[in-house]
Amino acid sequence: MKRVSILIIIIASSFLCGFAFKTILTTKNQNATNMKKVTGIGGIFFKCKDPGKMREWYQKNLGINTNQYGAVFEWYQGADSTKKGFTTWSPFKENTKYFDPSTKDFMINYRVENLESLVEELKNNGVTIVDSIESYDYGKFVHILDAEGNKIELWEPNDIEYEKLGEQMGSETTK
Repeated sequence: MKRVSILIIIIASSFLCGFAFKTILTTKNQNATNMKKVTGIGGIFFKCKDPGKMREWYQKNLGINTNQYGAVFEWYQGADSTKKGFTTWSPFKENTKYFDPSTKDFMINYRVENLESLVEELKNNGVTIVDSIESYDYGKFVHILDAEGNKIELWEPNDIEYEKLGEQMGSETTK
């Protein structure tokens, strides 16, 4: 009878240890998977011969409200429809160095949450981080390279301050 009791205790202990181990691993994986990464497009940037003419053409022909930097599209966030969000459209001179080290004629800006944690995860995944995180009133930025060497800008926005900046500049958004 003692042997059967000991055997039952060993089997039960093994089951409980396995269950505990699986719970720990599953919780860790769910936290990594549930971390929000890209939440939307923050901007589209492209090279052209004459950014001023491009802004003028898009304003005249497509009705985009442009400013000295391009245009800002205003929208309401899906997760909280009372909060505004913004996406930037911006033409750059064809000889700009801002897209370096990429040789492409475009760069995409992605809106993200928790930029510091995301950058740590990207480093752990071997992603090339081009520069360090820069902070401004209207958000935090960093640049990375994708698998084909395209430069990508990551932006953790502060939409309230971004909107204030636009108002100070007298810029109109495209809604």
